[in-house]
Amino acid sequence: MAYAAKEILVTIPVAERHKEYLEERAAAGMDNCCFRYVDADRLTEEDVKRANAIIGNVPPAFLKAASKLEWLQLNSAGADLYTRPGVLPEKTVLTNATGAYGLAVSEHMLALLFDLIRRFNQYHRNQAEHVWQAMGSIISVEGSTVLVLGLGDIGGDFARKVKALGAYTIGVRRTNRTKPDYLDEQGTLEDLDEYLPRADIVAMVLPGGEATRHLMDERRLCLMKKGAYLINAGRGNAIDEAALAALLKEGHLGGCGLDVTETEPLPADSPLWELKNFVLTPHVAGNFHLPETFERIVRIAGDNLEAWTKRKKLRNVVDFETGYRK
Repeated sequence: MAYAAKEILVTIPVAERHKEYLEERAAAGMDNCCFRYVDADRLTEEDVKRANAIIGNVPPAFLKAASKLEWLQLNSAGADLYTRPGVLPEKTVLTNATGAYGLAVSEHMLALLFDLIRRFNQYHRNQAEHVWQAMGSIISVEGSTVLVLGLGDIGGDFARKVKALGAYTIGVRRTNRTKPDYLDEQGTLEDLDEYLPRADIVAMVLPGGEATRHLMDERRLCLMKKGAYLINAGRGNAIDEAALAALLKEGHLGGCGLDVTETEPLPADSPLWELKNFVLTPHVAGNFHLPETFERIVRIAGDNLEAWTKRKKLRNVVDFETGYRK
C-alpha cells in the first residue's frame, strides 16, 4: 500500500536498464514514487526545488530553496561541498558513494606510482624526442615502506594492493579502529610526524575540509626521507604546492604524482608543470571513466532508494560535523 507521493530526481547519466532497476527498487517500498531524469548540464533550480529525493551531485546553490528535499544521494565519495552550514535544508539526509571508487582510484594510484618509480614519465618524453637513454636508478614496491593517509574504501584498496606486492604498509586514519590484515601498522594523524621519515612512498586519499588543508606543508614534506615518493588522489588542498615544487626541484623528494591540485585546472604558471619528477592527471582517477564505478554508484543508490521508501537505515550517511561517513 502506498502512503505518500514522492518525486525522485535523478541527474546521473543512467541508461534504460538503470532506470528500470531504480524504479523496481523504489516499488518495493511504501511510497508512490515519480521519477524525473534530468541531464546534469540541463538541470535548473526549479528541478531541484520540486524533488523529495535526489540521486546525483547537484549545484549546492540550487539546494537553498529545496524545502521538500528529504534525502540527497551523491554520486561522489567526497561530500564537503554539501556539509557546509546552510547548504542543505534542515533534516535532509545526505549519503555519499563510498564503496564505488576503490577499484578505479586505487589502480590509478598504482599507475601513478609505477610511472614515477620506474621513470616511465621520463622515458615517455625521451620517446617523443627519439632519445634512447637510460634515466637512472629505480626503487621497488616490494620491500618498500608505504604510508597510506586515509583508509576509507580507496585507501584500503590501495594498501591491500601494495601489501600484496610485498610492501610494508602503515595506515593513518582519523580514529583508531581494529587494524585490518593488509596493514602492518596503524595510527592516527597524531602519529603522522613519526611515520613520515620512515616511508619510501606516501599515498594520500584524505577527504576535504579545513582539518586536512595543507596537512603536507613544507615542514612535513621535509620530514619525508630523501628520495621518497608522494602520491595524492584525495583532495588537492591537502598539499602546499609551492613547498612541493621547491622540494621536488631540489631533489629532496624522488617524485610526486597528483590526480588532484589545489586549483583545478593546475594554473599554467605553476612550476610543477616543468618538473621531470612530477606526474599529473587531470582529476580523472574516479569519475565514470571505469564503467564498473558507475555500476557501483547505481547499486548504492538503488539500495538506499529501497531503504528510504521502507523507512529503513540508509548506507553511507554523512556526518555533517566531520564530513565523514557515520
